[in-house]
Formats: sequence, C-alpha cells, structure tokens
Amino acid sequence: MTFGRVEALCVSERKGVQKTPVDSVRFVTNHGIEGDAHAGDWHRQVSLLALEDVESMRQKGLSDLASGDFAENVVVSGVPLGDLGLGTRIRLGDEAILSITQIGKTCHTRCAIFYLAGDCIMPRLGLFARVVRGGKVDAGDPVGIEAAVPRGALQAVVLTISDRCSRKETVDTAGPAVAELLRQELSASVYAVEVLPDEKDQIAKRLKHYSDGHSIDLIVTVGGTGFSPRDVTPEAVASVIERATPGLDEVMRSTSREKNVHAILSRAVSGIRQGTLILSVPGSKAAAVENLSAVLPALPHGLKKLRGDLSDCVPAGAPSPARAGEGWVGGTLTA
Repeated sequence: MTFGRVEALCVSERKGVQKTPVDSVRFVTNHGIEGDAHAGDWHRQVSLLALEDVESMRQKGLSDLASGDFAENVVVSGVPLGDLGLGTRIRLGDEAILSITQIGKTCHTRCAIFYLAGDCIMPRLGLFARVVRGGKVDAGDPVGIEAAVPRGALQAVVLTISDRCSRKETVDTAGPAVAELLRQELSASVYAVEVLPDEKDQIAKRLKHYSDGHSIDLIVTVGGTGFSPRDVTPEAVASVIERATPGLDEVMRSTSREKNVHAILSRAVSGIRQGTLILSVPGSKAAAVENLSAVLPALPHGLKKLRGDLSDCVPAGAPSPARAGEGWVGGTLTA
C-alpha cells in the first residue's frame, strides 16, 4: 500500500467558490464531506489535488495561493494522483475510503476561482471521488492506496437493456459475459455493469452520464436492437452520439449473418460522444459475445485515437495484431 499524507482539508457552503481549510472533517458514506456544498447523491462528492501541483502554481507566481483556492476538498502529498484511474480506492486516516469516479472536468464558464488565481488546475489535474466508507479525518493523517487502477487502463461500462432483467424476471447473462470479454481481451477496467429497462430516455440519460462525466473510454449497450416495439436502444444511442461509427455496426452484422440470417435484422447503432465510444450489441449472450469479438481487434487503435494519440495509422498491408488485446499492456494503453 502506498502511503502519503493529508496536507489540507477544505469545505465551502457554496459551489464555484474557494473552500476554507479546516483541521478535520467527517466523510459520510455515499454523500461526501459533512457540511460541504459538493456533498450529495452524485459521483463528484469529494475533490482531490496533489500538493505538488498546487506548489507548481505557487512557483509560477501565485505565491499567495491557500489550500482550498481551487475548490479542492483534499490536498495530499506523496500520492501519485496522476497515475490513478477510475475505480482506484484511496484510504484517508483510519476509516474513510474514497473511490475515484472522474478524472478532471470540463469547465463551461469561468468561475470565481479562475479570476482569483488566473488559472484553475482542477479541470486538468484534479480527481473526483465518491465516499464508499465514511469516517473522521484530520489534517496530517496518512493516505493509502488500497486498490490501484492504472490511469492508462481502458475504462469500460456495460449497460444491459432489458425490461425482464430490470424487473428481475430473468438473470442477465449477456452483460456479465461482455464485461468478462473486455477484461480478458483488452485488460479493461470495467467501471460499472448496469441493467436498465427498455426506456429510451433512461438509456440516453445513462449514456450521457458516463460519456460526459466519468472519463469512460467505451460503453457497450447489450440488447434492445431488434424489431420488437420495446426495442429502443438504437434510438437512444442515436440521440446522444455526435459522430457515427457505421463500420463497426457493418462488421458485427456481417459476421453474425454468416451464422444466422436474422442478424441482418439488427438495428444496432454505434458512435462517439466526446471521448467515449458507444458500441451496441444484441441481447443474447452468444450474439453479444460474437458481435463484440468481431470488432475487438480494431478497438485499441480507435480508443487510442479518442484519447488524443496523434501517431500515424498502420500502413496498408501491415500485419494486424496477433490478438485483440494487443496494444493494451498490463491494463495500460500503449502508444
């Protein structure tokens, strides 16, 4: 377990303003810090910054910066926050445990923090977390990493779309099978596996939730792609994507058609929203695994591009990777 130190604890009664350093706080399970404006039933309950990043800003001329000026709740030292990915669990003091839920954030408007400091490092370097176990924490307490997920690991979410599964009338086998395939072939960190009913608005809401706020690389929707009146996954996906990826859908349909002519009835739609690829597969376990397996060899390259890799594409005629997971080494996305 890596150990560091809690350098500062900060709270505020309002969002978008600097926080005030305090000697101790109480973390509340699935809520946040007691009395802090960012606490609540959402995924950004607590914000963290590394002392080293704050010090770098001070060295750039902002010598008057105080703890909390970037609206951070917790400042730590000796912990490699820049290496940590979603799902990492951090222990503060003897009791409190946080789970990393978001890396940085998008600021749509400049807040009071920007005008005070001339910059805000939280969108670039901050981490956000949910409290999975509460407890009292004092400034100066130790910090430990209980379970580390590498920042470079592919982050995936699997959403099974099924009325019957959501009502627990039948057991979801396709979603877990897809999640396991992602772990085995892409060394993926599967951040969440959920079951949703066949409701367009609810599906779209969860797709936006994960693609807009969690630094997720890949969302796979499982089910709801056919002709039945309740099959609305394609409509939900189409309503949120910004760029379509028709080649993926074409390959999945053509591959399945070799075994079952009914595969051509799939209406699956896939595409990109911000930095997240949303991929849709059928609802049966066999078809879901078959469809996903058909496109796995291409995913590492595409996901690297979504992360901003500017290297040239593989020249025409170059050999393909020997296995789908090549390009992901030890759970790390390689260039």
